[in-house]
Amino acid sequence: MSKNDEAPPMQEQVQQIPISELHPFEGHPFRVVDDEAMTRTVESISQFGVISPLLVRPDPDGGYEIISGHRRCHAAEQVGLETLPVIVREMDDDEAIIAMVDSNLQRETILPSERAWAYKMKMDAIKHQGARTDLTSTQVVSKLAASEVGDSAGVSRETVRRYVRLTSLIPELMDMVDEKKIAFNPAVELSYLTRDEQSQLLDAMDYAQATPSLSQAQRLKKLSQLKQCTPEAMEILMDEVKKEELAPTVTLPTELLRKYFPKSYTPKQMEDTIIRLLDQWQKSRQRNQSR
Repeated sequence: MSKNDEAPPMQEQVQQIPISELHPFEGHPFRVVDDEAMTRTVESISQFGVISPLLVRPDPDGGYEIISGHRRCHAAEQVGLETLPVIVREMDDDEAIIAMVDSNLQRETILPSERAWAYKMKMDAIKHQGARTDLTSTQVVSKLAASEVGDSAGVSRETVRRYVRLTSLIPELMDMVDEKKIAFNPAVELSYLTRDEQSQLLDAMDYAQATPSLSQAQRLKKLSQLKQCTPEAMEILMDEVKKEELAPTVTLPTELLRKYFPKSYTPKQMEDTIIRLLDQWQKSRQRNQSR
């Protein structure tokens, strides 16, 4: 048979499989919650059924592991369906992880923690695949993995690596990132703290009733690198933040001040003159009060 006469690849068949034989992907990072989007999915399945088949793989221990379709499966259970249309595909662990992540990253709303763990799982799978090639450098494999994840997700390699850093956060801090109580960039810096330091930081934040800004998070990272990130140091730093936020400030527009100074004066000369005049005023007040 010539190359042109080769039989086309067999198309995967959609099968109806009982929901009781389907179970979630182990370590699945994407949450399945009964939110507004789930309500819409339930209503759609109630009216039209499950139109897009789930992707699963056989589980050696019995049943099938869901690769794509966890939300559809949950919604179908609420509707009361007994079977679901699925495509059964033989995949090893690395292939299954990559397919699971790629299918779920298409969702409109993804929490930072979900994206972080998904990127990490896919990177680890790609690196594991790379370990079976001639690429013996761990650093080379890691860079290629981050680039591949980024290319498929439409982000840079550095963005992928920064998201993966978030997986080093303790759950309490990760939750605060998801809840937008801590911004992404400060969270990346905080991920370099040890887990004990992160736990102690929770107390420092509670003490100051504030969360670290980017500059404070960078200072905390530096303290950790110097082995000086003690609970006392963190409380002092966070208390400085609170005092800075509460400290009153006075801002005078340059245009307002210009009319009192020669045009040739620089902002620095204007500032020095103002300070000198204030010193003279203070001394005059003190003399008057002593009379």
